[in-house]
Amino acid sequence: ILTALLILAFFVILAYALMKISSVLESIGGTPTSYLARLRLGLRAIEKETSHLGPQVTAANEALSRIADGLVLVDQHLVDTVSAVSRQQG
Repeated sequence: ILTALLILAFFVILAYALMKISSVLESIGGTPTSYLARLRLGLRAIEKETSHLGPQVTAANEALSRIADGLVLVDQHLVDTVSAVSRQQG
C-alpha cells in the first residue's frame, strides 16, 4: 500500500510540475503576443530589410579583390623604382 501511495504521490507531483512548466512555456511562445512571436516578427523584419545586402556584398568583394590585385602591381612598381634609384645613387 505504501508503494502505491508513493507512486501516486510521485505522479501527482509530476503532473503539477508539468502544468507549471506548460504555463511558463505558454507565456513564452504560445500566443501571438508572446515573447517568441515578437522575436520571430522582429527577425523576419530584419531578414527582409537586409535581404538586398547579399548581392551588394558579393559585388563589393569582387571589386575589392580587383583593387587588391592592382595594389600588388603598384607595390611591385614602387619596389622596382626604389631599387633603380638606389642603383643610380650607389
